[in-house]
Amino acid sequence: MEDRQTRSPKLQARTPAQELLDALGPVERFHDKEEVGAFGLPSGAVTEDMLSSVADARHPKRFGPLEKLHVFWFAGMSCDGCSVAVTGATTPSIESLLLTAHPGLPRVVLHHPVLNMESGPHYVRAAEEAIAGTLNAPYAVVLEGSISDELAAYASGGYWAGQGEEPWGPDGEMRPVTASEWVARLAPNAAAMMAIGTCATWGGVPSAEGNPTGAMSLMDWLGKDYRSTFGVPVVNVPGCPPIGDNFTETVAAILYFLQGFGPLPEFDELGRPAWLFGETVHRNCVRGAYYEEGDFAEEFGDPECLVEVGCWGPVVNCNITSRGMINHVGGCMNAGGPCIGCTMPGFPDKFTPFYKRPPGSFASTTVSRMVGSVIRPLRKFSNNNLNREVRWDRQGATPSGFGREMAEPSVLAQVNHKFYDMLRRSGDRGKAKAEVWGRRDEAPSGGSPDPRV
Repeated sequence: MEDRQTRSPKLQARTPAQELLDALGPVERFHDKEEVGAFGLPSGAVTEDMLSSVADARHPKRFGPLEKLHVFWFAGMSCDGCSVAVTGATTPSIESLLLTAHPGLPRVVLHHPVLNMESGPHYVRAAEEAIAGTLNAPYAVVLEGSISDELAAYASGGYWAGQGEEPWGPDGEMRPVTASEWVARLAPNAAAMMAIGTCATWGGVPSAEGNPTGAMSLMDWLGKDYRSTFGVPVVNVPGCPPIGDNFTETVAAILYFLQGFGPLPEFDELGRPAWLFGETVHRNCVRGAYYEEGDFAEEFGDPECLVEVGCWGPVVNCNITSRGMINHVGGCMNAGGPCIGCTMPGFPDKFTPFYKRPPGSFASTTVSRMVGSVIRPLRKFSNNNLNREVRWDRQGATPSGFGREMAEPSVLAQVNHKFYDMLRRSGDRGKAKAEVWGRRDEAPSGGSPDPRV
């Protein structure tokens, strides 16, 4: 198994997904619908049918070639945190995607092992039809959690992450089907393949040093040359967990592309939405100004920059500080937690031990402290002056009952700010003679051409 994990992809004749299918062979048998019987809810309807009546009532006619799109959600080596994060999304929400609240988008038929009402053979029926080529609409696949090396598990008579049973054993015998196998069989004809969360996008915690599962990302599983039927490579929305809005926004953008209403949105060289992961945490951090002034937290709970208590924000691609976690609220640094790099391909191995100052930060924080020791006093000096009305400067007193004992500016401060004001006013057209925008040389109605006369 170590050889399978460490060998170069350039030397592999087949991708890991193809190797698994080569070992398992093709499938032709599926659950017998008559034997399984009707779905057991009082309504007698599956989730798709129950939601379609509501969606069709809202939008009986839709624009574009796609009336609906099936989305198969599979969980590999996962904690289900990504599912929890997505249920909190608001722009757009899961509900709005399922009920076609967005003009032009096809209706999303979600097949999720937690959110759907069906279970057992009823739940996997749509996936069976997708593999057989009889599904009534195009489909996309979402993977939550990392892909495990099921060939290694099969060699010892087990499996890592199963999702249902199918009659795919010898002579139609029922056997567990893993998430890895479902993904491998559905990928060739999918309209899009999406990885949600760091485990699915980069391997994440299950692929950390010492793991026995051979865990890998969806990209590692399908290979560099993978393209969906619409020509889209694997799309990655990382995070542990990811921001729910990052995922649903990306889904909406891809749906508009599949519907023909826009180009494929911009992704970076690793398949991340470029407009969401193009900046580092630090550039939009609410504590960034403290870093600039060389003011750092010494322990958790301090309001200053968190770099010296283990924050990797200056080198991590994520928009958590600007977007927040749920409904633009919260987020690691916003709530006082150092960034541990959970959106990055190197997580977790390259970021441990957590909550220790990154080695590379020593040089930058030292320089920041040196510059900040000069910048902070100068800004405080200006802040004190700008916290005064011009009237107070002229009268030499501040009429605040809260500051009865507050000292007035020193003579040195007053002299310094007189020179400061001279510099400032030298470019102020409201206080110094200068060319006025839109001025005409001729005098209107016999008046003076000089606007100050």
